[in-house]
Amino acid sequence: MKNVTDSFVSLVHWPFAGSFGFNTDILATNPINLSVVLGVLIFFGKGVLSDLLDNRKLRILNTIRNSEELQGGAVERLEKARARLRKVEMEADQFRVNGYSEIEREKLNLINSTYKTLEQLENYKNETIHFEQQRAINQVRQRVFQQVLQGALGTLNSCLNKELHLRTISANIGMFGAMKEITD
Repeated sequence: MKNVTDSFVSLVHWPFAGSFGFNTDILATNPINLSVVLGVLIFFGKGVLSDLLDNRKLRILNTIRNSEELQGGAVERLEKARARLRKVEMEADQFRVNGYSEIEREKLNLINSTYKTLEQLENYKNETIHFEQQRAINQVRQRVFQQVLQGALGTLNSCLNKELHLRTISANIGMFGAMKEITD
């Protein structure tokens, strides 16, 4: 049992190469590495993320403006329809005796078609806004994931060198050999 404890103690205190050393305490190094990676991602990624969100916001605002212009056109058509309705009502007074029921039918059809057109335009505007929001969210998610993955790979590649890799393998082989001697 003492050999196993000695092997762990020897792994913790590796000799330093100049002023450079490796901390093999996994509990101490992972939070530090994660905080460094997250700090780098937040520092470098927030500008890109804010640019993406600003661009998406501008697109959504342009879409909203376009929808409002379409709605303005529909309101203008509604006003024209109302003016036509007033004209039809004046003609109705003239032809009340002959065609009152016909004029009322035309008036209702005109109002219904105008309201249907307005409802369709409002639905189109809401669907467009929802679609653009979902598309913006998906694009931001994809970009953030790509940046996180690239940052993690860069960090791993810059921290792992051949000497460290070989020393880790040798230490693990020695530890397993000591454990095998104890169990035998």
